[in-house]
Amino acid sequence: MIVCVAVAGHQNNPLHLQSFTEADDALKLHHIVHCSLDVINERVNNTKRNAPTLNETFLGLQYPTENYKVYGYVTNTKVKFIMVTTDLDVNDADARNFFRKFHAAYVDAVSNPFHVPGKKVVSRSFGARVSTIVKSFGSGTTC
Repeated sequence: MIVCVAVAGHQNNPLHLQSFTEADDALKLHHIVHCSLDVINERVNNTKRNAPTLNETFLGLQYPTENYKVYGYVTNTKVKFIMVTTDLDVNDADARNFFRKFHAAYVDAVSNPFHVPGKKVVSRSFGARVSTIVKSFGSGTTC
């Protein structure tokens, strides 16, 4: 089950954070997302990466915590997507598919002519689309 998704800008500024839990743990999830940005930056900025992984956008499992697993994805423009899940066995293919859909939803949201680049995404339709993508995660359905 996905408990949180986030989008961070190229300077690690928060662009979107959405929680899918009943509890009031937004601060804890925000902290986990912020910590994962350090791991993502380390992987992205590592100069010792070999050529096949240089163009890979899906970063895979960033780190497991006691209760959560954190997955990352980075675009060519250094926008980072983060997924926090409670599932112990997430299939990489499902995670890649999730991030592909999440990225497409983000592109649609920021393509709005009224969106200011680099600012938070405040579109209700984007939030609803992300919720639909999260609900379909692991079920094999397409959105």
